[in-house]
Amino acid sequence: MTDDMKRELKSAFLWSRKGQCWVSRAKEPNLWRAKQVAKKLGFIEEQREGERLSFGEQVEKTKERAEARADRYEDYAGNAAQRGEQMQKELSGYRGDITFFTQPNINSSAGRAFTNRREKIYARYHKGFEEYRKSDYFLSRAATARETAEATKYKDRAYLDRHIKECKKTVRSREKNIIKYEKILCALECGEQKTKYNGDPYTIEEVSAWIEREFELVEVAMDKQAYLENCLDELGGIQFNKENIKVGYIVSLRRDKEVEVIGTGPVNITYKILTGGAAGMTLTATYAEIHGIVKTVETKRSPHPFKVGETFTAKKHAYADDHSFKRTTVEVVYEVIKATDTTIQLRPVGTAIKPILRKPTKLHNGSWAFSIDDTYGNTFYKDEEGK
Repeated sequence: MTDDMKRELKSAFLWSRKGQCWVSRAKEPNLWRAKQVAKKLGFIEEQREGERLSFGEQVEKTKERAEARADRYEDYAGNAAQRGEQMQKELSGYRGDITFFTQPNINSSAGRAFTNRREKIYARYHKGFEEYRKSDYFLSRAATARETAEATKYKDRAYLDRHIKECKKTVRSREKNIIKYEKILCALECGEQKTKYNGDPYTIEEVSAWIEREFELVEVAMDKQAYLENCLDELGGIQFNKENIKVGYIVSLRRDKEVEVIGTGPVNITYKILTGGAAGMTLTATYAEIHGIVKTVETKRSPHPFKVGETFTAKKHAYADDHSFKRTTVEVVYEVIKATDTTIQLRPVGTAIKPILRKPTKLHNGSWAFSIDDTYGNTFYKDEEGK
Protein backbone atom coordinates (compact mmCIF):
# COMPACT_ATOMS: atom_id res chain seq x y z
CA MET A 1 0.00 0.00 0.00
CA THR A 2 1.45 3.38 -1.05
CA ASP A 3 1.83 6.36 1.27
CA ASP A 4 -1.08 8.14 -0.44
CA MET A 5 -3.31 5.10 0.05
CA LYS A 6 -2.29 4.90 3.73
CA ARG A 7 -3.15 8.58 4.23
CA GLU A 8 -6.49 8.04 2.49
CA LEU A 9 -7.22 5.02 4.68
CA LYS A 10 -6.29 6.80 7.94
CA SER A 11 -8.36 9.84 6.98
CA ALA A 12 -11.55 7.77 7.09
CA PHE A 13 -10.72 4.86 9.42
CA LEU A 14 -9.07 4.13 12.77
CA TRP A 15 -7.33 0.87 13.65
CA SER A 16 -9.01 -1.10 16.44
CA ARG A 17 -6.57 -3.28 18.36
CA LYS A 18 -9.44 -5.00 20.14
CA GLY A 19 -11.27 -5.91 16.95
CA GLN A 20 -8.12 -6.18 14.80
CA CYS A 21 -9.86 -4.21 12.06
CA TRP A 22 -10.26 -0.72 10.62
CA VAL A 23 -13.20 1.19 12.09
CA SER A 24 -14.89 4.11 10.34
CA ARG A 25 -14.36 7.54 11.88
CA ALA A 26 -17.91 8.48 10.86
CA LYS A 27 -21.03 7.46 12.72
CA GLU A 28 -23.97 5.73 11.16
CA PRO A 29 -25.74 6.67 8.94
CA ASN A 30 -23.12 9.15 7.65
CA LEU A 31 -20.93 6.46 6.07
CA TRP A 32 -20.74 7.79 2.50
CA ARG A 33 -17.14 8.98 2.83
CA ALA A 34 -16.00 5.73 4.47
CA LYS A 35 -17.61 3.64 1.73
CA GLN A 36 -16.04 5.78 -1.00
CA VAL A 37 -12.57 5.37 0.53
CA ALA A 38 -13.09 1.61 0.94
CA LYS A 39 -14.20 1.31 -2.67
CA LYS A 40 -11.23 3.38 -3.84
CA LEU A 41 -8.83 1.10 -1.96
CA GLY A 42 -10.39 -2.04 -3.42
CA PHE A 43 -12.59 -3.18 -0.51
CA ILE A 44 -15.76 -3.59 -2.55
CA GLU A 45 -17.39 -6.59 -0.88
CA GLU A 46 -19.52 -5.59 2.13
CA GLN A 47 -20.09 -8.27 4.75
CA ARG A 48 -22.30 -8.04 7.81
CA GLU A 49 -21.75 -10.16 10.90
CA GLY A 50 -23.72 -10.47 14.12
CA GLU A 51 -26.88 -8.64 15.14
CA ARG A 52 -27.41 -4.97 15.73
CA LEU A 53 -27.81 -4.03 19.39
CA SER A 54 -30.96 -2.19 20.37
CA PHE A 55 -30.56 1.42 21.45
CA GLY A 56 -31.21 0.45 25.06
CA GLU A 57 -28.47 -2.22 24.91
CA GLN A 58 -26.10 0.33 23.38
CA VAL A 59 -26.81 2.74 26.25
CA GLU A 60 -26.13 0.03 28.84
CA LYS A 61 -22.89 -0.90 27.11
CA THR A 62 -21.86 2.76 27.00
CA LYS A 63 -22.58 3.07 30.73
CA GLU A 64 -20.47 0.01 31.50
CA ARG A 65 -17.53 1.31 29.45
CA ALA A 66 -17.85 4.75 31.04
CA GLU A 67 -17.86 3.22 34.53
CA ALA A 68 -14.70 1.27 33.77
CA ARG A 69 -13.13 4.37 32.21
CA ALA A 70 -13.96 6.44 35.31
CA ASP A 71 -12.32 3.84 37.58
CA ARG A 72 -9.25 3.79 35.37
CA TYR A 73 -8.93 7.60 35.34
CA GLU A 74 -9.30 7.73 39.12
CA ASP A 75 -6.46 5.21 39.43
CA TYR A 76 -4.35 7.35 37.08
CA ALA A 77 -5.13 10.42 39.18
CA GLY A 78 -4.20 8.65 42.43
CA ASN A 79 -0.92 7.39 40.97
CA ALA A 80 -0.03 10.84 39.63
CA ALA A 81 -0.77 12.47 42.99
CA GLN A 82 1.38 9.87 44.72
CA ARG A 83 4.28 10.50 42.32
CA GLY A 84 3.94 14.23 42.87
CA GLU A 85 4.05 13.76 46.63
CA GLN A 86 7.18 11.59 46.38
CA MET A 87 8.93 14.10 44.11
CA GLN A 88 8.25 16.99 46.49
CA LYS A 89 8.84 15.06 49.69
CA GLU A 90 12.64 15.56 49.77
CA LEU A 91 12.46 19.34 49.45
CA SER A 92 9.61 19.51 51.94
CA GLY A 93 11.96 17.89 54.48
CA TYR A 94 14.21 20.96 54.32
CA ARG A 95 11.46 23.40 55.23
CA GLY A 96 12.73 25.60 58.08
CA ASP A 97 16.38 24.96 57.15
CA ILE A 98 17.31 28.45 55.97
CA THR A 99 20.91 27.52 55.20
CA PHE A 100 19.84 24.93 52.64
CA PHE A 101 17.97 27.52 50.60
CA THR A 102 20.40 30.43 51.10
CA GLN A 103 23.74 28.59 50.78
CA PRO A 104 25.63 30.37 47.95
CA ASN A 105 27.32 28.48 45.14
CA ILE A 106 30.90 27.71 46.24
CA ASN A 107 33.42 26.89 43.53
CA SER A 108 34.81 23.76 45.14
CA SER A 109 34.20 20.08 44.71
CA ALA A 110 32.00 19.92 47.82
CA GLY A 111 30.27 23.24 46.94
CA ARG A 112 29.55 22.17 43.37
CA ALA A 113 28.25 18.79 44.56
CA PHE A 114 25.90 20.51 47.02
CA THR A 115 24.67 22.93 44.37
CA ASN A 116 24.05 20.15 41.84
CA ARG A 117 22.17 18.11 44.42
CA ARG A 118 20.01 21.09 45.40
CA GLU A 119 19.21 21.87 41.75
CA LYS A 120 18.10 18.26 41.22
CA ILE A 121 15.86 18.50 44.30
CA TYR A 122 14.37 21.75 42.90
CA ALA A 123 13.83 20.08 39.50
CA ARG A 124 12.04 17.10 41.09
CA TYR A 125 9.92 19.50 43.15
CA HIS A 126 8.78 21.42 40.05
CA LYS A 127 8.17 18.17 38.20
CA GLY A 128 5.92 17.17 41.08
CA PHE A 129 3.59 20.04 40.15
CA GLU A 130 3.26 18.52 36.68
CA GLU A 131 2.17 15.27 38.28
CA TYR A 132 -0.42 17.09 40.40
CA ARG A 133 -1.73 18.78 37.25
CA LYS A 134 -2.00 15.35 35.63
CA SER A 135 -3.93 14.18 38.68
CA ASP A 136 -6.40 17.08 38.33
CA TYR A 137 -6.77 16.35 34.61
CA PHE A 138 -7.53 12.67 35.20
CA LEU A 139 -9.99 13.55 37.96
CA SER A 140 -11.88 15.83 35.56
CA ARG A 141 -11.94 13.06 32.95
CA ALA A 142 -13.18 10.65 35.61
CA ALA A 143 -15.98 13.07 36.56
CA THR A 144 -17.06 13.28 32.91
CA ALA A 145 -17.01 9.51 32.62
CA ARG A 146 -19.07 9.19 35.82
CA GLU A 147 -21.67 11.53 34.38
CA THR A 148 -21.83 9.38 31.25
CA ALA A 149 -22.11 6.22 33.35
CA GLU A 150 -24.97 7.72 35.35
CA ALA A 151 -26.74 8.61 32.06
CA THR A 152 -27.86 11.98 33.44
CA LYS A 153 -28.86 13.21 30.00
CA TYR A 154 -31.60 10.57 29.89
CA LYS A 155 -33.08 12.21 33.00
CA ASP A 156 -33.32 15.62 31.33
CA ARG A 157 -36.77 16.31 29.85
CA ALA A 158 -35.44 18.96 27.47
CA TYR A 159 -32.77 16.60 26.09
CA LEU A 160 -35.28 13.77 25.65
CA ASP A 161 -37.86 16.02 24.00
CA ARG A 162 -35.28 17.43 21.59
CA HIS A 163 -33.95 14.04 20.51
CA ILE A 164 -37.41 12.49 20.21
CA LYS A 165 -38.21 15.22 17.69
CA GLU A 166 -34.96 14.46 15.86
CA CYS A 167 -35.91 10.78 15.65
CA LYS A 168 -39.34 11.65 14.24
CA LYS A 169 -37.69 13.93 11.67
CA THR A 170 -35.30 11.15 10.68
CA VAL A 171 -38.16 8.71 10.22
CA ARG A 172 -40.05 11.16 7.98
CA SER A 173 -36.94 11.82 5.92
CA ARG A 174 -36.14 8.12 5.46
CA GLU A 175 -39.72 7.32 4.51
CA LYS A 176 -39.54 9.97 1.77
CA ASN A 177 -36.36 8.32 0.48
CA ILE A 178 -38.09 4.95 0.44
CA ILE A 179 -40.96 6.35 -1.64
CA LYS A 180 -38.50 7.93 -4.08
CA TYR A 181 -36.43 4.74 -4.44
CA GLU A 182 -39.55 2.58 -4.86
CA LYS A 183 -40.66 4.77 -7.77
CA ILE A 184 -37.26 4.32 -9.41
CA LEU A 185 -37.37 0.55 -8.78
CA CYS A 186 -40.87 0.29 -10.23
CA ALA A 187 -39.73 2.13 -13.37
CA LEU A 188 -36.68 -0.14 -13.75
CA GLU A 189 -38.81 -3.28 -13.35
CA CYS A 190 -41.12 -1.94 -16.08
CA GLY A 191 -38.15 -1.68 -18.44
CA GLU A 192 -37.54 2.07 -18.25
CA GLN A 193 -34.03 3.48 -18.20
CA LYS A 194 -33.16 5.67 -15.22
CA THR A 195 -29.84 7.48 -14.77
CA LYS A 196 -28.17 9.27 -11.88
CA TYR A 197 -27.10 12.91 -11.91
CA ASN A 198 -23.67 11.88 -13.27
CA GLY A 199 -25.19 9.86 -16.10
CA ASP A 200 -24.58 6.39 -14.66
CA PRO A 201 -27.60 4.07 -14.93
CA TYR A 202 -29.47 2.77 -11.90
CA THR A 203 -29.58 -0.98 -11.38
CA ILE A 204 -32.36 -2.98 -9.75
CA GLU A 205 -29.90 -4.56 -7.28
CA GLU A 206 -28.50 -1.18 -6.27
CA VAL A 207 -31.87 0.48 -5.71
CA SER A 208 -33.19 -2.56 -3.82
CA ALA A 209 -30.18 -2.36 -1.51
CA TRP A 210 -30.90 1.33 -0.91
CA ILE A 211 -34.51 0.59 0.02
CA GLU A 212 -33.45 -2.17 2.40
CA ARG A 213 -30.92 0.20 3.98
CA GLU A 214 -33.52 2.95 4.44
CA PHE A 215 -35.93 0.51 6.12
CA GLU A 216 -33.12 -0.53 8.46
CA LEU A 217 -32.39 3.10 9.39
CA VAL A 218 -36.10 3.73 10.00
CA GLU A 219 -36.11 0.82 12.45
CA VAL A 220 -33.01 2.21 14.18
CA ALA A 221 -34.59 5.65 14.58
CA MET A 222 -37.88 4.20 15.84
CA ASP A 223 -36.03 1.99 18.33
CA LYS A 224 -34.16 5.03 19.68
CA GLN A 225 -37.38 7.06 19.78
CA ALA A 226 -39.14 4.34 21.79
CA TYR A 227 -36.29 4.20 24.32
CA LEU A 228 -36.28 7.98 24.75
CA GLU A 229 -40.07 8.08 25.09
CA ASN A 230 -39.88 5.42 27.81
CA CYS A 231 -37.29 7.51 29.66
CA LEU A 232 -39.56 10.55 29.34
CA ASP A 233 -42.55 8.56 30.64
CA GLU A 234 -40.51 7.46 33.67
CA LEU A 235 -39.92 11.14 34.47
CA GLY A 236 -43.65 11.82 34.29
CA GLY A 237 -43.63 13.26 30.75
CA ILE A 238 -43.56 16.95 29.92
CA GLN A 239 -45.34 18.66 32.80
CA PHE A 240 -46.02 22.03 31.21
CA ASN A 241 -47.93 23.11 28.12
CA LYS A 242 -50.01 25.96 26.78
CA GLU A 243 -52.84 25.11 29.17
CA ASN A 244 -50.91 25.59 32.42
CA ILE A 245 -48.37 28.24 31.34
CA LYS A 246 -49.83 31.70 30.80
CA VAL A 247 -48.46 35.07 29.72
CA GLY A 248 -47.10 36.88 32.77
CA TYR A 249 -45.99 33.77 34.66
CA ILE A 250 -42.49 33.79 36.14
CA VAL A 251 -40.85 30.41 35.45
CA SER A 252 -37.43 28.88 35.99
CA LEU A 253 -35.37 27.55 33.09
CA ARG A 254 -32.10 25.70 32.93
CA ARG A 255 -30.18 28.52 31.26
CA ASP A 256 -31.69 31.44 33.20
CA LYS A 257 -32.79 31.41 36.82
CA GLU A 258 -36.13 33.20 36.49
CA VAL A 259 -37.78 34.56 33.34
CA GLU A 260 -41.12 36.13 32.47
CA VAL A 261 -43.36 34.42 29.93
CA ILE A 262 -44.47 36.94 27.31
CA GLY A 263 -45.89 34.53 24.74
CA THR A 264 -47.20 30.96 24.59
CA GLY A 265 -47.44 28.85 21.48
CA PRO A 266 -48.29 25.21 20.77
CA VAL A 267 -44.62 24.13 21.03
CA ASN A 268 -42.54 26.98 22.48
CA ILE A 269 -42.80 29.87 24.91
CA THR A 270 -41.34 33.33 24.38
CA TYR A 271 -39.77 34.72 27.52
CA LYS A 272 -37.99 37.82 28.76
CA ILE A 273 -34.79 37.59 30.81
CA LEU A 274 -35.20 39.48 34.09
CA THR A 275 -31.68 39.60 35.56
CA GLY A 276 -28.06 39.94 34.52
CA GLY A 277 -26.47 41.72 31.61
CA ALA A 278 -29.01 40.26 29.18
CA ALA A 279 -32.01 41.58 31.15
CA GLY A 280 -34.81 42.61 28.80
CA MET A 281 -33.73 40.28 25.98
CA THR A 282 -36.43 37.98 24.61
CA LEU A 283 -35.77 34.34 23.64
CA THR A 284 -37.74 31.16 23.05
CA ALA A 285 -37.73 27.79 24.82
CA THR A 286 -39.72 24.57 24.65
CA TYR A 287 -42.15 23.63 27.40
CA ALA A 288 -39.82 20.73 28.29
CA GLU A 289 -37.13 23.24 29.32
CA ILE A 290 -39.33 24.71 32.06
CA HIS A 291 -38.22 23.44 35.47
CA GLY A 292 -41.00 25.02 37.50
CA ILE A 293 -43.39 27.91 38.00
CA VAL A 294 -42.11 30.61 40.35
CA LYS A 295 -45.01 33.05 40.21
CA THR A 296 -48.47 32.65 38.69
CA VAL A 297 -49.55 36.21 37.95
CA GLU A 298 -51.34 36.09 34.61
CA THR A 299 -51.34 39.23 32.46
CA LYS A 300 -53.37 39.79 29.35
CA ARG A 301 -51.54 40.68 26.18
CA SER A 302 -52.14 44.32 25.32
CA PRO A 303 -53.44 44.97 21.78
CA HIS A 304 -51.02 46.40 19.24
CA PRO A 305 -51.46 50.08 18.20
CA PHE A 306 -51.75 49.54 14.41
CA LYS A 307 -55.22 50.47 13.10
CA VAL A 308 -57.27 49.82 9.97
CA GLY A 309 -56.69 52.49 7.34
CA GLU A 310 -53.11 53.32 8.29
CA THR A 311 -50.59 53.27 5.47
CA PHE A 312 -46.89 52.38 5.41
CA THR A 313 -44.46 53.05 2.56
CA ALA A 314 -42.12 50.14 1.86
CA LYS A 315 -39.21 49.84 -0.55
CA LYS A 316 -39.27 47.16 -3.20
CA HIS A 317 -36.49 46.09 -5.58
CA ALA A 318 -37.35 45.67 -9.27
CA TYR A 319 -35.20 44.26 -12.08
CA ALA A 320 -35.13 45.27 -15.74
CA ASP A 321 -36.73 42.96 -18.33
CA ASP A 322 -33.76 43.16 -20.73
CA HIS A 323 -31.72 40.54 -18.80
CA SER A 324 -29.26 43.23 -17.72
CA PHE A 325 -30.01 42.50 -14.05
CA LYS A 326 -30.15 46.22 -13.44
CA ARG A 327 -31.96 46.82 -10.18
CA THR A 328 -34.14 49.78 -9.31
CA THR A 329 -35.91 50.64 -6.08
CA VAL A 330 -39.59 51.58 -6.06
CA GLU A 331 -41.88 52.58 -3.24
CA VAL A 332 -45.04 50.61 -2.49
CA VAL A 333 -47.70 51.97 -0.13
CA TYR A 334 -49.35 49.30 2.04
CA GLU A 335 -52.66 49.85 3.81
CA VAL A 336 -53.94 48.01 6.88
CA ILE A 337 -57.26 46.50 5.73
CA LYS A 338 -57.97 44.34 8.78
CA ALA A 339 -56.71 44.24 12.35
CA THR A 340 -57.20 42.05 15.42
CA ASP A 341 -55.61 42.33 18.84
CA THR A 342 -52.65 40.23 17.65
CA THR A 343 -52.45 40.48 13.83
CA ILE A 344 -52.87 42.87 10.90
CA GLN A 345 -53.54 42.33 7.19
CA LEU A 346 -51.95 44.66 4.63
CA ARG A 347 -52.41 45.15 0.91
CA PRO A 348 -50.80 47.59 -1.55
CA VAL A 349 -53.10 50.55 -2.06
CA GLY A 350 -55.19 50.37 -5.25
CA THR A 351 -54.66 46.64 -5.86
CA ALA A 352 -56.73 43.52 -5.34
CA ILE A 353 -53.87 41.09 -4.68
CA LYS A 354 -53.95 38.70 -1.76
CA PRO A 355 -53.22 40.56 1.49
CA ILE A 356 -50.25 39.67 3.68
CA LEU A 357 -50.63 38.76 7.34
CA ARG A 358 -48.26 40.15 9.95
CA LYS A 359 -48.09 39.75 13.73
CA PRO A 360 -46.75 42.89 15.46
CA THR A 361 -44.23 42.24 18.22
CA LYS A 362 -43.87 44.16 21.45
CA LEU A 363 -40.22 45.04 22.06
CA HIS A 364 -38.49 45.12 25.44
CA ASN A 365 -38.65 48.95 25.51
CA GLY A 366 -42.45 48.85 25.22
CA SER A 367 -42.73 49.83 21.56
CA TRP A 368 -44.34 47.73 18.81
CA ALA A 369 -42.95 46.68 15.43
CA PHE A 370 -43.74 44.64 12.34
CA SER A 371 -41.88 44.02 9.06
CA ILE A 372 -43.19 43.91 5.50
CA ASP A 373 -40.17 41.83 4.44
CA ASP A 374 -36.45 41.51 5.15
CA THR A 375 -35.50 44.61 3.15
CA TYR A 376 -33.70 47.27 5.16
CA GLY A 377 -36.10 50.04 6.15
CA ASN A 378 -39.25 47.93 5.78
CA THR A 379 -39.75 47.53 9.55
CA PHE A 380 -42.22 49.96 11.09
CA TYR A 381 -42.46 50.99 14.75
CA LYS A 382 -44.97 52.57 17.09
CA ASP A 383 -44.76 53.35 20.78
CA GLU A 384 -47.37 52.28 23.32
CA GLU A 385 -49.34 55.47 22.70
CA GLY A 386 -49.61 54.70 18.98
CA LYS A 387 -47.18 57.36 17.75
